Amino acid sequence: MLDFQPTVLDSMTLRLQKIIANAGIASRREAERLIDEGRVSVNGTVVRQQGVLADPDADRIKVNGRLLPAPEKKVCILFNKPRGCLTTVKDDKARPTVMEFFKDLPARVYPVGRLDFNTEGVLLFTNDGDLSKKLLAPKSKVPRTYLVKVRGVPEEKALNRLRRGVRLDNRPTGPMKVHIKRTTGKNSVLSIKLAEGKYRHLKRVCEKVGHPVVKINRIEFGKLNLTGLPLGAYRFLTPKEVRSLNALIRETDKK
Repeated sequence: MLDFQPTVLDSMTLRLQKIIANAGIASRREAERLIDEGRVSVNGTVVRQQGVLADPDADRIKVNGRLLPAPEKKVCILFNKPRGCLTTVKDDKARPTVMEFFKDLPARVYPVGRLDFNTEGVLLFTNDGDLSKKLLAPKSKVPRTYLVKVRGVPEEKALNRLRRGVRLDNRPTGPMKVHIKRTTGKNSVLSIKLAEGKYRHLKRVCEKVGHPVVKINRIEFGKLNLTGLPLGAYRFLTPKEVRSLNALIRETDKK
């Protein structure tokens, strides 16, 4: 088990109603009402105006005269998911989940997206809901790279179909970067890079071109990879790695 040494995501000023909602005191709409009624103060000054910004890490914010609890530090974790566990917080059928690897972690984190039960590889965890939402937003187009073992050896025609995108659910998928990494007897391993994730995406597109999937391993998420991280292990992201994730989001926002 790794020592708990979280990389704290950059603090920032937020709208006051959002800070109150994040603290679990009230919903954002209720927080706005509390501000209108003069029941919120920042550093000793009552705030009645909507949209005021504050820093939850630095400012003393009170609601009804009570100081808001200190905000939970934002952390981001890279996990090498093994096969045989669900990417969910809880399963009603008591099947193993990825959360079993984080039982001793003194922070509540949640998976960013999902990997299928028998898919291995890169999976991010964080307690920063905004970061998670932005990384998963279709417009962010964060690239993911996979090694996909399929039956048979695809011909160039099949590879080109994947590169252009195929139709799933009556809609075309986005283009993919695809090449054959190696062949293993009657099977082959493809390197596939894409920026979207429909339900069972890789299995379905490979079946469309006549090459059913045997095994999937996600090896990169953005610029993050699993170098030195064994199956079932996790580590906290470095500040540079956190900045790289935010940079991906900012690049998309500029387009």
